[in-house]
Amino acid sequence: MEPLPAPGPTSVRTTGDHYQYLAVWEACVTLLRENAARVPNPVQAVGVEYDGVGNLDDVVLLRGTPPSTYKQVKYTVDSSTPVNEEYLTKPSKDGGTSVLKKIALAWRQLTADGDSADLVLATNRAPDPSDELVAVRDARTGLLMPKAAAGGPASRLGRARTRWAQAAGLTESELGELLSTLRFDLAQDMIRYQESLGLLMAVTGLRHDQRAVEAGADWVAKMVREGRRELTLAMVESAVADLSLEAGPARAVLSIATLKPDPLAPNADHTIDWIDRFDGDSDFDKRRPVAPNTWQQLQSDIEAAPQHLPAGSTAISVTGSFRLAPAFLVGTTFRMVTGTDLAIVQGPQLWSSTDPYDTALIPDVTEHRIDQGDELAVAIAVAMDPTDDVLDYLRDQNLPVSKLLVYAPPSGGAKDKSIPDGSAANALTIGIRDHLRRQTRPVRRLHLFLATPRGMALLLGHRWNRLCQTVVYEDIKVDEGYQPAFTVQA
Repeated sequence: MEPLPAPGPTSVRTTGDHYQYLAVWEACVTLLRENAARVPNPVQAVGVEYDGVGNLDDVVLLRGTPPSTYKQVKYTVDSSTPVNEEYLTKPSKDGGTSVLKKIALAWRQLTADGDSADLVLATNRAPDPSDELVAVRDARTGLLMPKAAAGGPASRLGRARTRWAQAAGLTESELGELLSTLRFDLAQDMIRYQESLGLLMAVTGLRHDQRAVEAGADWVAKMVREGRRELTLAMVESAVADLSLEAGPARAVLSIATLKPDPLAPNADHTIDWIDRFDGDSDFDKRRPVAPNTWQQLQSDIEAAPQHLPAGSTAISVTGSFRLAPAFLVGTTFRMVTGTDLAIVQGPQLWSSTDPYDTALIPDVTEHRIDQGDELAVAIAVAMDPTDDVLDYLRDQNLPVSKLLVYAPPSGGAKDKSIPDGSAANALTIGIRDHLRRQTRPVRRLHLFLATPRGMALLLGHRWNRLCQTVVYEDIKVDEGYQPAFTVQA
């Protein structure tokens, strides 16, 4: 790709405006989802450059009961100004108030009557890893606290707190209160912002391709040109209809992360964050809990998720980063017999348990005799063929199984992208389950090994009923190769 020319002043202004309009459209989509999902205290309207809230007026999510969310959006064309003490505390170019002091003044104004407020600084600027306070930011929450409070007055953190408090015109105690509610939403470059917004649109039941994202931002720009400062639910619903954005039901959101932070976690109705409880330095390495954490604890957390979602939720979307065994367990937790419509983003698509199909796909089935007992081993070979690895594991561990059944897509076998969409995944899932029901009539326990797209693991678990007790394994690559993760009743 040829490098783009340096942006001119007009390009910088219009790009910055578009970045803000994306943030406003994100708030509008949140408004839609929360009201459709009947979450407690939903967003009631979205403010744009809203009056009476100081400098945190770029995007305001207005709720019936505090805290409402007040967001300042800052865009830059390059990486020359990371978020650090200098950026936050220096006066503006014309000698005006610094970013931090503007936020502090707005915070005092918004909380003067004793109400709480949720504050956000959103920018595509990256955090400065060498800055004492910014470096301790929690990537999961965006907050500098509680780590920013560590150390005494003479420590590096303590001296930085003193400088920040003086620059903000606050006492150090007040600075601690501010930093406990001010989220630093950093390094959100344009492409990443559009991708996370597309995910939010998907779980809200909207089209979520690039054109749909741009259409929403363009509608916000039109509202701003018309002088609209408050966007209501009725206005946003009308825009969705006029732009033909509706694609399905809005869903309650369950966020599960064992590998890396979920960009939709702040919008989720319930969050299970196990990132720090899985072994490994990167998301490629994280395949099993690190002691003293256990698979059983994760199973308890996942199986308790339904009680944490809004009452009456029947359409649920699962977001986040996790491997196949947890995906299968989520499916069994929200089994089809519960009346739940379960969905997950798979690549650019949203795969749903209600995606229609004409007839079940009859899988190719290969049988391998083991003769070590009366239980059954099953490998689902869709994305790849794990047969050799599974056979080695069964024999090395001397599992009490009579045979291994390997299920693969018909006419083509296991390969990347062998399942094109949610409809095909549902059809193959039904075919596998129906064949297994006949195989498991005399069997008391089944050992399950998955090599599928994550979406199919979820949909398979969703329909996993009238079978037998199932031990599902995770591919951990090291040591024995597999590890029993969860045991479910079916």
